[in-house]
Order: sequence, then C-alpha cells, then structure tokens
Amino acid sequence: MQNTALLDIDPPATALPKFERQRLHDMVVDHLRTYIVEGFLVPGAKLNERELCELLGISRTPLREALKVLAAEGLIEITPNRGASVSRLSEADIRETFELMSGLEAFSGELACERITAAEVAEIKALHFAMLAAHAQSDLSGYYSRNQAIHDKINEAARNSVLRQTYLSLNRRIQALRYKSNFQIGKWNRAVQDHEAMIEALEARDGKRLGAVLRRHLLDKRDTVLGDSAADQ
Repeated sequence: MQNTALLDIDPPATALPKFERQRLHDMVVDHLRTYIVEGFLVPGAKLNERELCELLGISRTPLREALKVLAAEGLIEITPNRGASVSRLSEADIRETFELMSGLEAFSGELACERITAAEVAEIKALHFAMLAAHAQSDLSGYYSRNQAIHDKINEAARNSVLRQTYLSLNRRIQALRYKSNFQIGKWNRAVQDHEAMIEALEARDGKRLGAVLRRHLLDKRDTVLGDSAADQ
C-alpha cells in the first residue's frame, strides 16, 4: 500500500491562508468600530452575536475575537454570563477624557510644526479639501473619516512613539462622541472653520498657534457633547 506524504495532501477548501484570516479579523474590528462611532450601535446597547454574525456574514469565532479587541480598547464591555454591550462613558469620563485629549492634540500640533515634511503637509491639505467637499454635500460619514485622518496625520508627524500610542488608545474611546458633536449644523460649521485655521498654522509651521487651535477645538467638542448629554436627561 502506497503511503501518501502529508505535504502532498491538498488542504481543506475552508482553510484560509494566514493573511486572509488576519484580513478578516481586521475587517470585522473595523466594521464594528464604525458601527459604534456612527451610532448604529449606541452606548449601553447589548450586542446580539447572532444578528451581528448575519449582518457581517461571519461565524461567531471571528466575531468574538473582534469583541475582545474592542473590549481591550474600552469600546465595549464583556460581562460573564451576560455578554457584550457598548461602553457608556459617564459625564466625568467625558469631561476628563476630552480635557486630556485636548492637551495631547495641542502637543502633537506643536511637535508636528517642528518635524513635519512638505509632502506630509501636502497630504493633509488634500485631505482637508476632500473633507470640505464632503461637508458641502452634507456627507457626515465621509467628512468624519477625512477629519480623523487629518488629526491622525498631525499626530504621526509629531514623531513621538509614546505620544502616538497614548493618543490612539485615548482617541478610540471618544470617537463616537467626536462624530456626534457634528450633528448640529452650527457646531459642524464651527469645526470646519477650526480646520481652516489648523491648515494655516500648519503651513506657517506656527506650533503655538496650531496647538491653541487644536486645544480649543477639542474643548469645544467637550462642551457640545456635555451640553447634548444634559439636554437628553
């Protein structure tokens, strides 16, 4: 009887290459983050695994792996025997997180003006113009994705790895609130004006000015979010 070497046997059709499994994992995490940020999954909402699996077209294993990532980021809470739910920040959490983020954004802006390249400034300006186009079309989702890319690239340009990791970790917790702060057209228009000022300061490499604009920008969002929370009560 002829032996068949293991390596000569074709793998099952259901076995995904490692890179495809990683891509699926990243996709599920990104989709769930977007659902939370854009309010499809609201704070306090209990997550129904079956419904999410059907919506995303996946099995429970990649979903549960993604939920663990989001729990580590503070976006959801997983309670034994009760499942997962979207995290809800208290008023104190909101106030303190935005205050700290305003400092991180300001410091990022100051360092970025010292270290950013001309190519990076051009990339940020291109994102800014795309953001303005989305605003003109009342496309909040498109606006927000470019808005966050601008803030992210300013932070990257600071060239400080500790600042970078702290920024990413904290920002994930309040992205949904930053998105929500643009629901009022007046507040949204004010945010656009702030971004115009950011670009001017960045082009001038004026770190103090950019830092001040970024700090005020985040504190304005804090006040908007807290005002909305008070109105809802």
